[in-house]
Amino acid sequence: MRGGTVLIALTLLLLVLAVASACIGQVPTAPAEVIGSILHRIGLDIGPMPAHPSGEVTLWQVRFPRVTLAVIVGAALACAGALLQGVFANPLAEPGVIGVSAGAAVGASLVIVTGGAFVAGSAVAAGAFVAGLITTALVYLLARSEGRTEVVTLVLTGVAINAFAGGLIAFFTFVANPAARDQIVFWQLGSLNGATWNAVAIVAPMAVIGIAVSMAMASKLDLLALGESAAAHLGVNVERLRQLAVVVVALLVSASVAFTGIILFVGLVVPHLMRMIVGPGHRLLIPASALCGAIVLLAADLGARTLVPNADLPLGMLTSLIGGPFFFWMLRRTRHQQGGWA
Repeated sequence: MRGGTVLIALTLLLLVLAVASACIGQVPTAPAEVIGSILHRIGLDIGPMPAHPSGEVTLWQVRFPRVTLAVIVGAALACAGALLQGVFANPLAEPGVIGVSAGAAVGASLVIVTGGAFVAGSAVAAGAFVAGLITTALVYLLARSEGRTEVVTLVLTGVAINAFAGGLIAFFTFVANPAARDQIVFWQLGSLNGATWNAVAIVAPMAVIGIAVSMAMASKLDLLALGESAAAHLGVNVERLRQLAVVVVALLVSASVAFTGIILFVGLVVPHLMRMIVGPGHRLLIPASALCGAIVLLAADLGARTLVPNADLPLGMLTSLIGGPFFFWMLRRTRHQQGGWA
């Protein structure tokens, strides 16, 4: 009952925040006008249309794609975090540990350096997506030993690959011309400024598939929490489960950061917070994390657009500045109250 209430509350909060985000900008739009515009688009002549001459175009070409992409990416990153924490049985695990974000940054940097500062955004996104998947596959293959993968080995391999990727990014930044260097730095800071319906159309199917597969894995993740031996005795193929989890996380994160740049802490903080609220059961934890992740990223993007007049702050910077101290508070609270895995 409590879990259902939490999901309903998160859904309502997400809807309210989405409408509020669509209202705010240089072209003033009332909430009733936002809702009326949506209803008219689906064939219902109910509610007022935007009064401003540019209101309708602004909503559908600028704000709605940005809001939608923020919801999808936030949900995907948080779901990836919940999945990775479940398969690692560690609340401190996050998608970056398997190298997908760093790999995506290498791919984006390579495309920018070789293609010039004004290379098409779709090419940068494609490079980031492919490199993120390749890096994750490389981490997994290097961590395998005698047909199985140890969690500690996978984490340590991810740390090494992340360090190597950081060196490559530094090299590309060094050799790039000033304009390309600025683009590399800006991409790594994260932003939804370039959100389009084309980006939404590419990311949305992969996010839906990834979240659906994660939900299908929920019961096995709950059994894995009992320990590898116990899960194996109960019929769980632990190695295959880990393989599938790594693939799903790579898909979710690579697709997300390809169009937004690196966004930190959503995949770490949100699942940890939801676990404290709804408990460790993944059938509830995964959808709750997805909803909360969408809320967090949408709120962060709203702050990025409004905190400084006529400026669009880096989204990754905001999530790091807020997420770091917040996670430290949650960690301290968990240690004092439960003394371990929340």
